[in-house]
Amino acid sequence: MGRWIIVTAGFTIMFCLGAIYSYSVISVPLKGIFEAPPPQGYGLKVSSTEMQLPFIVFLLLFALTMPFAGKYIERYGPRKVTLIGALLVGLGWCLASFANSPLTLTFLYGVIGGLGVGVAYNCPIVTSTKWFLDRRGLAVGLTVLGFGISAALVGPLADFLTARFGVQAMFQILGGIFFALTAASALLLKFPPENWTPQGWKNVGNLTVSQAGLKREEMVRTKTFYVLWICYTVGTLAGLMAIGVSKPVGLEVASNLGISQQEISALLTALIAPFAICNGFGRPLFGWLTDKLGPRKTAAISFTMIVIASLAMSAANSLQVYIFTFAVLWLNLGGWLAIAPAATAKFFGTKDYARNYGLVFTAYGAGALIGNLIAGQAKDILGAYVKIFPYVAALAAIGLIISSKLKPPN
Repeated sequence: MGRWIIVTAGFTIMFCLGAIYSYSVISVPLKGIFEAPPPQGYGLKVSSTEMQLPFIVFLLLFALTMPFAGKYIERYGPRKVTLIGALLVGLGWCLASFANSPLTLTFLYGVIGGLGVGVAYNCPIVTSTKWFLDRRGLAVGLTVLGFGISAALVGPLADFLTARFGVQAMFQILGGIFFALTAASALLLKFPPENWTPQGWKNVGNLTVSQAGLKREEMVRTKTFYVLWICYTVGTLAGLMAIGVSKPVGLEVASNLGISQQEISALLTALIAPFAICNGFGRPLFGWLTDKLGPRKTAAISFTMIVIASLAMSAANSLQVYIFTFAVLWLNLGGWLAIAPAATAKFFGTKDYARNYGLVFTAYGAGALIGNLIAGQAKDILGAYVKIFPYVAALAAIGLIISSKLKPPN
């Protein structure tokens, strides 16, 4: 298989790390346990914002850890760093089984698990980027495909394990599986030899010296970095918000249509799988588009799709509109997780890529924080999730305007 084994190993690692995208499914039975009277539960009164807190902290720690982990990937190699991440991810999931409130879940699952994903996430991306100088967008897209489609299998599996063994056992079983698969795949990761290039590949020479290898300190002095960071934040905001509240929003739409939670719950859980598939395949799709069209045009396509979907959801009067909107939002989140790393390599080179993309990736954490806080506040203050989507459309429109400045640094 040659260098494609790197993509395969990276895909597997990303699949395990991407299980966070199933939080919309596992949060429903967790909320039930927290609110159920003893001895069945803990008798707590839990708000929507509190239930979003573990997801927000997980994503925030994930994003904030990456800039610090980047230098260790270059120093110690992707294998050792991924193994450390695998241990933290496994611990985070297993220890979450002892959570007795949203606060303890936030620490055990959000902090420990988020740190683990932040440590490991960049390793397969950096490795694929170095092995695929000729097809960066596609290689990165296929690598992070695993992160996107994870919820398609983990969501239903978590539902099955919860029904069969309970929520606590579900966390422990999945934690063990994720640790084993991530650790085994980490053993296959390694960087290519110094100055290695793919057979038959030639640098066409259309990059300036600075573009071919900017260090992080140089990157942050360019306008391109800030334009990319803002676009990445806005591009991921809608998708991360959608992932965290997919099932609750579906229940809200169904309730407005006179459909009971009992009638619709199974369908909404089942929809997580096709949503996750959209998320996953958005990565190679937008990665390929980035290779062909460049980051600027690809970003414009993504923002246009987000605007259309968000406006449709703001007037949602059917389950079909809900399905369309969330499929598009999941697709575009996946897209940005390919556009941004490919754009980072294209604009700033691979010389300091691990540190550079680690910093660019903090935009993902900003999108997670803003998107989920907005979603939680919309429910608690406005009384409905759907009332926030006009604002999401407006933000995406701003992103569309800003993306016109997404050009290589001078």
